[in-house]
Amino acid sequence: MITQLKIRKPDDMHVHLREGDVMREVLQYTGRVFGRALVMPNLSDPIIAGSGAARYRNNILRDCEVLQLPFHPLMTIKLTSRTTVDIITRAHSYGVVAVKLYPEGVTTNSSDGVRDPEQIDPAVFSAMVHSGMVLCVHAEEPGVFSLDREQSYLWHVEKIATAHPDLRIVIEHITTRNGIEFVHKAGSNVAATITVHHLLITLDDVIGDKLNPHNFCKPIAKREADRAALVVAATSGNSKFFLGTDSAPHTQGAKECASGCAGCFTAPAAIGLLAELFEAHDILQGLEIFTSIHGARFYGLPLNTEMITLEREAWEIPATCGSIVPFMAGKKVGWRVAT
Repeated sequence: MITQLKIRKPDDMHVHLREGDVMREVLQYTGRVFGRALVMPNLSDPIIAGSGAARYRNNILRDCEVLQLPFHPLMTIKLTSRTTVDIITRAHSYGVVAVKLYPEGVTTNSSDGVRDPEQIDPAVFSAMVHSGMVLCVHAEEPGVFSLDREQSYLWHVEKIATAHPDLRIVIEHITTRNGIEFVHKAGSNVAATITVHHLLITLDDVIGDKLNPHNFCKPIAKREADRAALVVAATSGNSKFFLGTDSAPHTQGAKECASGCAGCFTAPAAIGLLAELFEAHDILQGLEIFTSIHGARFYGLPLNTEMITLEREAWEIPATCGSIVPFMAGKKVGWRVAT
């Protein structure tokens, strides 16, 4: 039995760090394990330009210095109806690596999202290609029945990918079997991130018995057949699929209320839970490919040179992490990252 596993330091290609006190609470859980993370721009005051991304990055790095975290944030801006070629060009000069497309109103702080992707100036996408930036898509159709939103949005992705075959596109936090099939059939410019929570839970784990608000996320978890398809994709070694945890912290009060926020805070246990999953499918050695290689290569980044060590050691996910209840709080996990 393997008791220790060394892998290249992983990258989280989709994370929410929030800001202020919450960021200081959650940053340590990502920054101590991941070498880099793609930080989402949907703050209460959204990041829509390179200058805002630079300020946000400086705030993250300031807290990293205090916490002594060897962590590199990868910055994004939000695509809006007002995004121009000049905004894209300037954002690239500030080091922004990706642009995030949120459909209007589908998740946290997305009321200013894109109502109709076809109204975006095609020159904006061309500018992204010229700058080497990636388009990240929250693929859910507003107003459609919740279980069908991803499938309904894929035709938008197909139109963009066909019109701009050199534009790298990531379907974020993919959740359905149909979505997996779409990525398989799409060109080499289309990939997808897969979260830890969508690999482990279905809608039954959210509402099947008592309501579990800490399993409630957007996109919502789907059926068992969808979860199984995600597991196959994640463990297959296919370079189109890589880790993006979508770890999304909200305070306990914001989750446990009549109108609870969507998001699973998976950062404290993400790699340990993945190690358990990959081992259960007899492909523990494939963990590094999914977490540390495919994402970096799709984004055109050098692979991390540092390593982390996972040890077979039982531990319990804490009931709270500051003001936040983590995903699967109280669960015993058989693998942990050595400190």
